[in-house]
Amino acid sequence: MVVSDSNELIMRRSFCTRLPWLAALSALLSLTLWVFPAPSVSAQAPAARAEVTPELQALLRQIKQVDTGRLAVSEEDGRFLRVLAATSRAKRALEIGSASGYSAIWIGLGLRETGGRLITVEYDPSRAREAAENVRLAGLSDIVQVVHGDGFREIPKLAGTFDFVFLDAWKKDYKRFLDMLLPRLDTGGVFLAHNVVNKGKDMPDFLDAIQRNPNLLTAIVTPSGEGISISMKRR
Repeated sequence: MVVSDSNELIMRRSFCTRLPWLAALSALLSLTLWVFPAPSVSAQAPAARAEVTPELQALLRQIKQVDTGRLAVSEEDGRFLRVLAATSRAKRALEIGSASGYSAIWIGLGLRETGGRLITVEYDPSRAREAAENVRLAGLSDIVQVVHGDGFREIPKLAGTFDFVFLDAWKKDYKRFLDMLLPRLDTGGVFLAHNVVNKGKDMPDFLDAIQRNPNLLTAIVTPSGEGISISMKRR
């Protein structure tokens, strides 16, 4: 089930009181349209984009333009992922569902601030190749590794634990991925999932699990309306 606006607000406030850095980030989200307006609306837009080069902006626009299947996250969600990866001080990140590498680039930019690394897994071979090339063009090959294959087969082959997980794969598999990865999520690590609002009907078991699990502190935010769940592992 998808939480109502009022319940979502209560969840977000409860979550943020325990995580000061997320409280600040939540405040930033509430001002998304003010911080990232069109250049003609606010003089702050150039400053907000200062760390993204014109070449990288062009690459990101190109990825979105050819994304006819609308598999990539929105720019607002991408920027949110970047800030969250940086502010959570993530070091070992995992993405499930690379598509063309759009979200991996944003997460990689955040990890550039922390010295972290991202492994992103993509099932489709052509999309995996495209993601790897886009990561290379973005200058993030030293941070982002693209792995082709079925996530349920490839992820168990990866060593160690993770402190940042972003899930954007087949929606009906969300609960299976949560069950597989929660034991490998570090205490204090975050598990994020995309489309939990606009496609929430396809993942009721996942939404129920992240909201009822006593070992998780969960909030749902909507930078662009598609919805991202954020669950921190308490212990």
